[in-house]
Formats: sequence, structure tokens, C-alpha cells
Amino acid sequence: MNKKIGFIGGGNMASAIIGGILDAKLLQKEQVIATAKTTQTLESLRNRFGIYATADNTEAARVSDILFLAIKPYLFEEIIPEIKGFIRPDTLVVSIAAGQTIGAIENAFCQDIKLVRAMPNTPALVGEAMSALCANQNVTDAELSEAVSIFNSFGKCEVVPESMMDTVIGVSGSSPAYVYLFIEAMADAAVADGMPRGQAYKFAAQSVLGAAKMVLETGTHPGILKDAVCSPGGTTIEAVAMLEQQGMRSAVISAQRACVQKSRKMDRSNTP
Repeated sequence: MNKKIGFIGGGNMASAIIGGILDAKLLQKEQVIATAKTTQTLESLRNRFGIYATADNTEAARVSDILFLAIKPYLFEEIIPEIKGFIRPDTLVVSIAAGQTIGAIENAFCQDIKLVRAMPNTPALVGEAMSALCANQNVTDAELSEAVSIFNSFGKCEVVPESMMDTVIGVSGSSPAYVYLFIEAMADAAVADGMPRGQAYKFAAQSVLGAAKMVLETGTHPGILKDAVCSPGGTTIEAVAMLEQQGMRSAVISAQRACVQKSRKMDRSNTP
């Protein structure tokens, strides 16, 4: 990719994306620029990736062909007025902020921009993100494909309509927290039955990882995979029956839908 990519903000998610881009050799380090407020973060970016890092947001905006807004949503009202005069008409802006709609971001820039709204999740930090992208009407198919290739460099990516972004937040953006709860509960049960804590986390986490990989790599319906483990009168079906009795399935559905409703409220508060 013969582009210059900039990042306004150099935190964990920006670092995960930069690492994915460089590891996949989509770009050379000389093609990446990032900004940060603190000297500590700037030094970390330089030492870890060998990229150019600066405190000057306008410099990143001026030189970037693709510019990531990798900042918290509440900072948009401070940062966008600072950089909007330096964005070129052909620059592709990529926002990874929750609750900031395409319309709200366009209004903040007060000018026509090429905009992709993205929602990655925290497993980006280990190269296993699930990301969703949607774009405004100014983004070409080729530009969207470039954005997809970037997000695929640190996990998996799908293009969705913006109307699905709140659902994405429920099913992938926030869901690592649900899985961590599940892993912790499995480990607690193992500890209660005599397994050392560190070993219990390893058994639980690897089992979740392996099960997820089975779904992704076989393409088999999760229910069929579950049935294959449940021998008649066996231990697994006993556990599955107890989970159903305790309402695991309905609890997950209710929790995820509550997450989506909260996201929709945030979106509505940022809809022009």
C-alpha cells in the first residue's frame, strides 16, 4: 500500500492497529505517523514501532492519506476543530470511537469528507480483533477495500450497514467482557474442585479458544458442535441441562440486548 497512515491518538487500540499493519507488511514504518499528548506515550510508540510520533495533531492530519481518529469520543469536540482545516479532500478518515455516528462526525468537520466508521474490539491487542466497518457516500469501493485490508491485518473484519453498528457493539465490541466472566466462572468452579488457580485459567481459556476456532474453521452450526460433545447420559449433557435450568441462554441474550439498547441511546445523542 503506497499510502501514509496517521493516527490521532496513540493508545492501546492505535498501537494494536499499527502493530497489525507493520506485522502484515502492509506498510513500512516510515509510512506511519502517530500523535499523543504525553512524552511517555510518544517514546513508547517510537521505541516499539520505530515510527514518527509527534504531539502535533495538525501535522498528522496534513500528511496522512488515511487518518485514524483513535481518541475517546469526548475528545472529538476538541480535536476535530483543531485538525479539520488540514484534512485534504482525498484523505480517508477512519473513526474507531463508539457512539459517534457518521452524521455526527460529518457535522463536526463542517465539510465533505471521506469517512469510515469502524468498531474493533480489544482482542486487537493480540491480533484477534473482530471489526465492523461502514462508510459514507464519499468513500469509493477501492478505498473501503483498503480499510478492510488494514483491519484484517489484526483480526477479522466485516462491512455492515451503519444501522447494524449497535448490534455489532453488543455481539463483538463489548462481548469480550462476557467471555471473561465465563472463563472466570469456569476457573472458579475448577478451583472449588481442587485445581490450582493458574492452571484453572489456562484450562478454561484454552477450551474457549478451541471451541471458538471450531466454529470459525469448520463452519458447523454451534448447536451441532454442542450435540457432538453431549453423549447420552453423559457428563456434558448434565452440565448443559444445568446451564439451561439456570437460564444461561436467556441471560446472555438479555445482557447483549441491554448493551445494544445502551449503544442506541448513545448514538441517538450524537445524531444530528
